[in-house]
Amino acid sequence: MKGIGFHEHGGPDVLQPVEVPDPVPGPGEAVIKVEYCALNHLDIFVREGWPGLDLPKPHILGSDVSGTIAALGLDVEGWEIGQRVVANPGLWCGKCEYCLRGEHSMCVRYGILGETRAGCYAEYVKVPAQNLMAVPDGFPMDLAASACLVSLTAWRMLINRARLRPGETVAIVGAGGGVNSMAIQIAKLAGAKVLAATSTPEKITRARDLGADIVVNYREEDWAKAAWLWSGKRGVDVVVDNVGEATWSQSIRALARGGRLVTVGATSGPKAVTDIRYVFTKQISIIGSTMGTADDFRRVMQLVWEGKLRPVVDRVLPLDRAKEGHQILEEGKQFGKIVLSISTVRDAARM
Repeated sequence: MKGIGFHEHGGPDVLQPVEVPDPVPGPGEAVIKVEYCALNHLDIFVREGWPGLDLPKPHILGSDVSGTIAALGLDVEGWEIGQRVVANPGLWCGKCEYCLRGEHSMCVRYGILGETRAGCYAEYVKVPAQNLMAVPDGFPMDLAASACLVSLTAWRMLINRARLRPGETVAIVGAGGGVNSMAIQIAKLAGAKVLAATSTPEKITRARDLGADIVVNYREEDWAKAAWLWSGKRGVDVVVDNVGEATWSQSIRALARGGRLVTVGATSGPKAVTDIRYVFTKQISIIGSTMGTADDFRRVMQLVWEGKLRPVVDRVLPLDRAKEGHQILEEGKQFGKIVLSISTVRDAARM
């Protein structure tokens, strides 16, 4: 099959067309004929590499997939060839102490599609059949692909880890990313009031359209001070900070007494400075979160299917422009998700 992958870690230029054997499903597995694949910051991190990451090459990126079932392995029941599906991008062992209590994203061997195994920047991708979820008839497949990882991540982050409650205040740092564009909506659905910090007039408008009560341009004013004033000089109950190093100190300062700082990433760098005096004097909690459970995925995707949460697609590019998509994502020029269309690969192959 054809796809986009890399033979060595590096910048966007390492992405190139590759041909690899078609995936064959083993017991309990399914192969999806990919229609759309959405980009995530995880793709950038894997492409760049980190110490200890040893992947078979060429490696194919991509965690978010929508398509149709092309093949089913032994012992797979309840699914049919040609059925429209998405897949939970999380991979867990099902046997460790965390899996046995339903905490799949804490699995000692946890991985993510496109990170620890071949992903969906390709014509086909193999996934555990237990990860499949049917896409309702008529639901756009580009939106379906764009919802998976970010909806799962934002749901667990806010609902299960931060324990967001109705009437609380939330500051979301960097509203243009896929996770945070969904976090705005989940926070509002939970009954919270939301301040979003973003960088351009266009992103301000779009964040408001998603339900943010107030939006701050962090290039023009101190968003943490704005959050403090907005909250009546009390501080906010929850800060969502996936930016990391560049904004961490502001996030700590913006919290109310007993507030919670929750994070699922560090796009500006991982080594932030924490003034511990704020932590103990205000009795704040710093909470990490990663992906989510199988139940989290089913619950949040059902809200997507029902239209209560709206996936945000910035643009759709053909697969052979994956490099361009990475560059846009690295520069933060998107609002929401960049999605790759795989159909152009097959069209080109038939010409």
